[in-house]
Amino acid sequence: MSEPETLTIDVNGFPTRVWRKGSGPRIGFLAGFGGLPRWVPFLDRLSETRTVIVPSLPGFPGGDRGHSVLDSHLDWVLAVREILVKADLVGADLAASSVGAALALEAAAIWPEFVRRLALIAPFGLFDDKAPPADPWAQRADNVPGLLCADPDIWTAMKAVPEGANSIEWPIEQTRAAEAAARIFWPLGNTRIEKRLHLVTQPTLLIWGEHDRVIPRLYADHFAKGIAGRTETAVIAGAGHLAELDKPGETAAAILGFTS
Repeated sequence: MSEPETLTIDVNGFPTRVWRKGSGPRIGFLAGFGGLPRWVPFLDRLSETRTVIVPSLPGFPGGDRGHSVLDSHLDWVLAVREILVKADLVGADLAASSVGAALALEAAAIWPEFVRRLALIAPFGLFDDKAPPADPWAQRADNVPGLLCADPDIWTAMKAVPEGANSIEWPIEQTRAAEAAARIFWPLGNTRIEKRLHLVTQPTLLIWGEHDRVIPRLYADHFAKGIAGRTETAVIAGAGHLAELDKPGETAAAILGFTS
């Protein structure tokens, strides 16, 4: 994989990383639980035919300590709006995963002109007491890789300290990502987004990993019923919650097919 161009934008006074690679129509990606400490094959696959723009979320890898000033749901949603504007994603297609997918839905509902089409991988945001999501913040550290990915080695490799990185700072930055997500989604990811789904009029692809251990597959049906726009659902065989990591080619192909 070749490295993307790395840009920096200011979000609420904190430097925030934006990756950019490829050519063609723009498509953004908001990462899922844990963020992206490094470029991954899924993004390379998207960049073969699209200009891929990947802004970090506050507190996630590349997002510095931006989460520290976000005290409410509204703060988070406004921060995402600022990110979309400054990362040149207004009017583009938007793909997102997990916690990032819930925030992408909020932006699409409140500022419909910002998002052309949505491709969402197992979004957080809903709660069904008959099938509650797993709580990733309540897990032992050694259980997290297998909870998020069908192949836990993929998660472990992505989070491994790269050559030349500060071995003390690296794990702090990775732990910060879980803390950042907890500020809006703990304990069970319930943001009552069902109240706003009827405002989402964009065509929306819902992607679920076949072996998602965090959010049950039936949540795809809940989202599809609530979203006003046309929806399609794709199940990625052999993938876990973060399907883009487990099955990068298949997940990217589904997104590219829907947004082409």
